[in-house]
Amino acid sequence: MIKLLRTDSSNKDFKELVILLDAELAERDGEDHSFYDQFNAITDLKYAVIATESDIPVGCGAIKKLTDEAVEVKRMYVIQNQRGNGIAGIILAELEIWAKELDFVKCRLETGKRQPEAIALYEKKGYLKISNYGQYKGIENSICFEKAVKIVNKT
Repeated sequence: MIKLLRTDSSNKDFKELVILLDAELAERDGEDHSFYDQFNAITDLKYAVIATESDIPVGCGAIKKLTDEAVEVKRMYVIQNQRGNGIAGIILAELEIWAKELDFVKCRLETGKRQPEAIALYEKKGYLKISNYGQYKGIENSICFEKAVKIVNKT
């Protein structure tokens, strides 16, 4: 059974999972990796989730404030031998719940065209493609997504 832990980026298991994530992304991104890597520091992530199976860390994700209305989903990762078991979707759902609890209205994220599994996950979970934002504007390999997590009544 998958258990979720809400923590922050100082958590040892989170740091170890991110090392595995970065190694995989370096391989997938090739020459583009140094560009993306500069935006993936984890030193100040206040909201991180770790998924465990039998007390073994198997996946992670995080959110960070992007604007007053939106958080950015960061550092999504599931270890290779656990992929295809729905763990990424469980982590993503927990991050969305947390964002809503923190009074954010939407989640945004960036992923790369060389990550078809991630693209498929986000589309399956209701994320819509948006124009590339922030540092990803004009970056050919980037695809940005957004999902509303909270309805705001503006009456």
